[in-house]
Amino acid sequence: MWWIYALLSAAFAALTAIFAKIGIKGVDSDLATAIRTVIILILAWGIALFKGSAENMGALNKTNWIFLILSGCATGLSWIFYFKALQIGKVSQVAPVDKLSVALAIILSAVFLKEPLTLKTASGALLIIGGTLVLIF
Repeated sequence: MWWIYALLSAAFAALTAIFAKIGIKGVDSDLATAIRTVIILILAWGIALFKGSAENMGALNKTNWIFLILSGCATGLSWIFYFKALQIGKVSQVAPVDKLSVALAIILSAVFLKEPLTLKTASGALLIIGGTLVLIF
């Protein structure tokens, strides 16, 4: 079931790149990111409130808060740099290079989360890294 959500995530990420490229034409990329973030904020809280998930905020511990805040900061910085790259580059180059994050996540998950790095996973990461290098150079 996880792979259905992952495919949906990929599809919406692809649409994000196309919609963003059209939307940032003649707009400062930081302003565009700020507008996008407000929409995401409303959407995410709307879903959390609708599902009743927001009621569980009191159950979050200090570690949850620290790492969710760090994740939010990393996401925000990722979006800022992504929009700037989209503003000056081609979607067909920026979006795939941005997906280098997949290979980096594989490496970081092995180092910090002690997830197994199988031959299949390592090969996939190396192919992504190789493809990224082809697109950059």
